[in-house]
Formats: sequence, C-alpha cells, structure tokens
Amino acid sequence: MSDVNTETQASKSFNAEAFAMNIAKAMESSGQALAAYLKPRENGEVKDKPPNEVGEVIKTFSTVAEYWLSDRERAADLQTKMGKAYLDLWGTTARRMAGEQVKPAIEPSPRDKRFKDPEWKTNQFFDFVLQLYLLTTQWAEALVKNADGLDPHTRKKAEFYVQQIANALAPSNFVLTNPEVLRETLASNGDNLVRGMKMLAEDIEAGRGMLRIRQSDPSNLVVGVNMATTPGKVIYQNELMQLIQYTPATESVLRTPLLIVPPWINKFYILDLKPEKSYIKWCVDQGITVFVISWVNPDKELGKKTFDDYMKQGPLTAMDVIEQVTGELKVHTAGYCVGGTLLASTLAWLAEKRRQRVTSATFFAAQVDFTHAGDLLVFVDEDQISALERDMESAGVLEGGKMAMAFNMLRSNDLIWSYVVSNYLKGQPPSAFDLLHWNSDATRMPAANHSYYLRNCYLENRLTTGSMVLDNTLLDLSKVKVPVYNLATREDHIAPAESVLYGSQFFGGPVKYVLSGSGHIAGVVNPPASGKYQYWTNDNIKGVKLADWVKNATEHKGSWWPDWLQWLESLDPERVPARAVGSEQMPPIEDAPGSYVRVRA
Repeated sequence: MSDVNTETQASKSFNAEAFAMNIAKAMESSGQALAAYLKPRENGEVKDKPPNEVGEVIKTFSTVAEYWLSDRERAADLQTKMGKAYLDLWGTTARRMAGEQVKPAIEPSPRDKRFKDPEWKTNQFFDFVLQLYLLTTQWAEALVKNADGLDPHTRKKAEFYVQQIANALAPSNFVLTNPEVLRETLASNGDNLVRGMKMLAEDIEAGRGMLRIRQSDPSNLVVGVNMATTPGKVIYQNELMQLIQYTPATESVLRTPLLIVPPWINKFYILDLKPEKSYIKWCVDQGITVFVISWVNPDKELGKKTFDDYMKQGPLTAMDVIEQVTGELKVHTAGYCVGGTLLASTLAWLAEKRRQRVTSATFFAAQVDFTHAGDLLVFVDEDQISALERDMESAGVLEGGKMAMAFNMLRSNDLIWSYVVSNYLKGQPPSAFDLLHWNSDATRMPAANHSYYLRNCYLENRLTTGSMVLDNTLLDLSKVKVPVYNLATREDHIAPAESVLYGSQFFGGPVKYVLSGSGHIAGVVNPPASGKYQYWTNDNIKGVKLADWVKNATEHKGSWWPDWLQWLESLDPERVPARAVGSEQMPPIEDAPGSYVRVRA
C-alpha cells in the first residue's frame, strides 16, 4: 500500500515540462563534466594511458578462465549451473506474478545497506533485478573459489577484482534500477540529476581531470580553524617535517615527553580533529608534553628522499630537538600506521647503535610483519611494483589520490559507490564530517621512499626476518627491549588485527597487545567521553591466533585511551613543572598546526 501511495504522490507532483527542462540542464552539466575531463588532456597536463591495474585484471582473469576452459566437461558444468540458477529465478518470478507467495532464490545480506529500501522486495521488477544481480555475483565468486590450482596470490587478486566489478555493477548504482533514486527523480522532476551532474562537473574539475569524489562538505572544516586547533607552536622544521610542541594545559607534566610519528601517507591531524575528538588535546590535558611530526607534502624535488632520510630527518632529528628543548634524553614514542613501521625500524636502528633514546613505544594499527597484511597485498607483486616505479620515475612522487583510491577500494561500497549514488544520482551533497574530510586530504609520497617501503615491507617482509638494511645497518627487532603497547583494531582492512598480533612476537621486550573495537581510524580515534566501542586485553600473545586470543580476552567498555595512560604512567610516573614551548635555542617558528599540513595535493 505504501508503494502505491509513493507512486501516486510522485505522479501528482510530476511535471513533464519541468522534467524535460531538468533533463536538458542535467545534460548540459554532464557536458561540462566531460569538458572538465578533456581540458587537462588537451593541454597536456594529463596523458591518458591504460592504468596498470587493467593489465593486472586481464592477466588474473585470464588465469581463471584458462582453468575452466581447459576442460570441456568442466566448462559445460559451469554453464549448466548458471543456467539452472537463472531458470529457477524466472520460475519463482512467474509464480510470484501469478499471486503465489514464493521464497526468493537468493537474498542480500542483512548488513548490505544498498538494498534497504522496501521496494527492492515489494516491487517485482526490482526484486527480479536484485536477485539476478546476486545470483550472477555468487556465480562469479564461485568461479574463483572453485578454480583449483590457482596460487594464493592470484586467487586473492581474482577475489578482489570480482568484488570490485560486482560492486560497480550493482543495480543500486543506476537511476533506472534503483527504486529510491527513481522515485526521487520523478518526485523532483529530475532536479536531483541537475544537482548531481553539477557536482560531478565540479568534482572532476577539482581533481584536475580525474574524478575526486567528495565525501564531506568542506565548509566549516578548515585546518587550524575547526580542526587541528590544539594550541602549540612549530619549534623546528627541515625539508621533510615540522616538529610541533603543544602548549601545556596542566601545572605539572610527566617528566618523559611523548613524540608522535604519524604516517606520511596521510596528515597528522587525524589525531587532532575537532577538540572533543582530539587525541593530542586529550594527552595534553592529562599532563603529557606532546611533540608531533608534521610531514611535508612532497613534490618532485623531494622524490629522491629515502626511508633512511625519513628516519634521520624525522624521528631521530625530533629526538635531538626534544632533548635540546626539555633536557630529556629519552622520550615516549607513538607511531600510527606506516609511521609505526618507521618507528619500529628506528627503534631497531637505535638498538643496533646501542643508543638509549626511548622509554616506551606505542603503535596504533601499525604492522612490522606483513605475512597477514590483508587486502592491500593484492596490489603487491614484482610486476605491479615495477610498473608503479616506472610511473613514479617521471613524476618523482606517487600522487596522493592514487593511494587514497587504493584504500577506498578496500571498502568500495561504503567509500566510493555510496557517494556516487548519494552525490550524483540523488543530488545530495555530503554533510560536513571531519574524519572523511581528512580522508580526502591526501598527500604525495616520494618515489624512492615509497618503493623502499613496498619492497622491504610488503613484498619481501624484511623487518621481521632480520634482513632489512637501513642507513647501512642490519635491523633486528628482537634487540628492541623497550616496553611496547601494541594497539590493533578489530575491523581494520589496512593493518589487520591478526597481522598486528603476529608482529608482536618479534620485539625483544615486554609487549602489551590491545584490541580495540571498530576500524583503522575510529578504533584509534575514540575519546573516552564518547562512550563508544570497547577494547580487549589478554597477556598471552605468544604463538596464538587472533580468534583464540579474543576467546580468552577480557572485554572492557569504552575507549582504550585511559588504559594506555595508566600503562604509560606505570613506566615513569615522575612529574615536573609544565614546560614552556620551545627554548632560546629553538624559538617558535609559527603557530600549530604549521604550514606543511596546509599544502594540499
């Protein structure tokens, strides 16, 4: 009945003349989108060539096809199964049209947000389209799953590519096969498409000829105004980083300061979003002297900068500056994601040099071993890295948008297609969301550094095998004896919890492994005041699988931040009077968050 009412309301408000006018406007805006796409190609700013990924997809699917086509009986059986599924669907649809109550041939997962609209079930056309899509997807997934003889890497790539193609071809992504979009189009006389095509043109222009999908409304989200507002100063800078010291908020502070090493793949202010979400502000409020590295957004001139350079000009230089400013030889350290990988490498380098500069190390969703590195391994093999290195050779850097797209593809329904539907089909601009604004604020990466990281970590897994060489020094993680707080997040697609747990065993000192609820970002940026999620603790980390570790773990409600602070204070509880920012030798250069973080890719 509700669907009839909806259709009646849509027909009452439908105006054929207005609809035709809006379709014309939408076509005009789509022409502007095409012009925005073509312009940088015509003036030579962008040179189109097939992406390396296309070749990988073709090569991978060819391997799968070769298996099925090499045996005539096997191929015939495959076709029979697909044909039977389609015939069953047609049969149930015909019976339903005749008025029978028929159980669907296949149903979407209850967690699949794409098909929540009631009309996917109540309208026979949309129900048929949905089931046809789900059966085809199921068949394609079975092609890979049942292809015996595929090596694990090829199978993983094939599964990933099938999922990406299936997500892209979902009926929810098209006007005529999405009931919600179709209703909106009729009810608004196509005004949604006018707004959507206008946004599409703007987003292609913003991406300089490439589509940069807006995930958040940038208004009221300005670095240094609405985000990254914790008071502090840049007290040192070199060509790779600015070092920020934050203004104390308590009369006394922990004697040992904290140095945070964020990833250079993204910007540091993920740890200093709005004040109520800011991990940095929270640390300052607890009486910690906080220093944070803000990495440069590199251009071609910095393309030769290596992993060695990032260690020397990053955490090692920061430790020297902190000693000059505070008089403290040793610091607490924290590293996030790839910043954590760099920090672990730096600790191993310091251990080999027998330099005692660190009291503790905290890792946020960071990997040191890449055996279980998850879906990102899809992008890593000799052919793909070599192709990427050739692309980076001329530019000197990897453009931030390419890495951002790789991360978004890990959750493409949530981070790509939901915005395509909402922005360009429904014409609904996204709301202001600081976390997603940060997610789209991508950075470039120097070619030399990125190549080293991909090869030594993802491809060859050298850090935990004792074969990684940094600054002419062979690294051995077992010589790292400082206490470690190793945080993983349960739904992490980038640094899987299993991978972080497995990596914990390679350190030579005491390791506290903690598992937080949610994912790579929300599981880390989880202030106590929000009362969200939970975390688990279990002292047994030696040779145990994640499922077994969780089974015997203790669950704690809320944020892990207070647990970490208690751990930190147990290592060195001594407090001293709050320190001034900078010193005579290191006078403040500019206000936090500094100028490096404001450079957009």
